[in-house]
Amino acid sequence: MDIKVARRTDQVSGENCAYWRAGRCSRNPCRFLHGETLLPPAYHQYAKKSHPLPEKTPKYSPQQALVLNGGREVLRTKTTQESRQRICKYWMQGNCVHGDQCWNLHSWFYGDGFSTVAKLQGHKKAVTGIALPNGSDKLYSGSGDGTARIWDCHTGQCANVINLGGEVGSLISEGPWVFVGVPNAVKAWNIQTAARFTLDGPSGQVLAMVVANDMLFAGAQDGIILVWRGSSATCPFELAASLKGHIGAVVCLAVGGKMLYSGSMDHTIKVWDLETLQCTTTLNGHTDGGNLEVTYTHNKEYGVLALCGMTDAEAKPILFCSSNDNSVHLYELPSFLERGRLFARKEVRSIQIGPGGLFFTGDRTGLLTVWKWLAEPKVESS
Repeated sequence: MDIKVARRTDQVSGENCAYWRAGRCSRNPCRFLHGETLLPPAYHQYAKKSHPLPEKTPKYSPQQALVLNGGREVLRTKTTQESRQRICKYWMQGNCVHGDQCWNLHSWFYGDGFSTVAKLQGHKKAVTGIALPNGSDKLYSGSGDGTARIWDCHTGQCANVINLGGEVGSLISEGPWVFVGVPNAVKAWNIQTAARFTLDGPSGQVLAMVVANDMLFAGAQDGIILVWRGSSATCPFELAASLKGHIGAVVCLAVGGKMLYSGSMDHTIKVWDLETLQCTTTLNGHTDGGNLEVTYTHNKEYGVLALCGMTDAEAKPILFCSSNDNSVHLYELPSFLERGRLFARKEVRSIQIGPGGLFFTGDRTGLLTVWKWLAEPKVESS
């Protein structure tokens, strides 16, 4: 009897072997490609141990481009370019083995026109307030660890630690005054005279403060906004009003024109007249209200934690948007084109603008980072 033995063809498919990409192909020969140019060097040695495949494996299309990188061909695709906008979690932990060949970013930021100045460590919990008083060479920061720290702007060293006996919910400065919001009170410090006052009245944690029309506004956990006016030299603060209307904690306060805007955990924004201290409008769910209308909506994949605005070195308006993906997105206005991104180990809870192009971020690990706009745009740097 003649027996015909079936032989496997040696023809190789044009597709890349999925098992080879995962480092576990056992076929020799394999009818799929084992192309060495598709992945970084030494990928398979570490694929299962410390650096698994990206969540979405790139699917190469006819539009893919071959470019030379250090004398060898590398496939560059849209997916690879987009991955460079995500920070490498293994690099953050100090154990990424791929170096410059990693598909993700090895830097605490990307974008042009700004750079890191310093990283100030000392707080044990989230940084909840940052202030650089005008004319001062000291930077003030407050934290959930119950302390305020005073930093020397020349050396970057902590010059003083003030134990406040309770979590700091907010910290701002106005003129020679630094205001610190703590449970059931606001601490007021004059950095010129060294005078200190405690403003009683709030119920619960003071989470937001702002100064306007020579008045200090403080939003508290019970939803009430307390207002102090300037008084005599011996007692420079006098309780003037309690603005009631919110049924949830007041978490942000902002002033625009002759109006005070308050945002609350009750999912409303109230508009108050600074002359009469009366509420004129209530905005629900980011919808139109009164004379205000929604002109543009920018959808975010992750929740927004903080917003702040300033101009860059070329006087272009930039919006800082902190999200709970542990990053701060920088958008040019009014186009909302992304200008860059700042990364942190945990979410950024505080953003503050300083003089001379400086800006500051504080994250939930307690790290305070000092940034600065550059006179000339600079390409991404570690």
